[in-house]
Amino acid sequence: MIPIRDHNPSGIQPRVTQGLIVLNVAMFLYTQLILQGQAQAQFLFDWSLIPLRLHLGLAWLTPLSAMFLHGGWLHLGGNMLFLWIFGDNVEARLGRWPYLGFYLLCGLIAALAEYLQDPFARVQILGASGAIAGVLGAYLRFYPRARVDVFFFFLIFWRILPIPAWAVLGVWIGMQLFAGLSLDAQLDGVAYWEHIGGFAAGFLIALLIRPAPPPATPGTWASSAIPKVPRRP
Repeated sequence: MIPIRDHNPSGIQPRVTQGLIVLNVAMFLYTQLILQGQAQAQFLFDWSLIPLRLHLGLAWLTPLSAMFLHGGWLHLGGNMLFLWIFGDNVEARLGRWPYLGFYLLCGLIAALAEYLQDPFARVQILGASGAIAGVLGAYLRFYPRARVDVFFFFLIFWRILPIPAWAVLGVWIGMQLFAGLSLDAQLDGVAYWEHIGGFAAGFLIALLIRPAPPPATPGTWASSAIPKVPRRP
């Protein structure tokens, strides 16, 4: 089950979402194409989040830097797809600069959740998925009934179905909870508690803040754009 697009025009040019995607892709190309061998491994080790190293009071910037690193094409592609589908609407509701702060804050809270799950873990944690999980949580809060096209496939059979966002995102976070409670992340290689922490942070922050009103979508009139006609006595 892979989301491919939503039917929820944002009405804006999502500059921050686009910038985050460009930055993530640029960092990935730098680590994969410019750095090689030991230099690449050392760079990823230095800037990835490693809970034990953080527990020892080292590498305090890594919860931030790890948000912009990815371990492979599928890792990068999946994260950027989710950010592209859901990020523009959240950016439109929060405003550009508040959205950027929200994104980074969710990423930091997600890293904290993964750290608290096992402060002595030696595994390298990297990727934008914690911050993007925060975007998913906010999207669920703001647009639970928006339609999301989901690609289903099984062997040679496939189909695209429009499904409400609450169902798509509910299934996604349910899978993270199930995996986080039942699997060993150090063996599985997925930071499930980072996803859970980011999603919860995004949803709760979206509950607490008062977002900007959604912009008028193309082809519609904003109420403020309709001139008021004075009434005749």
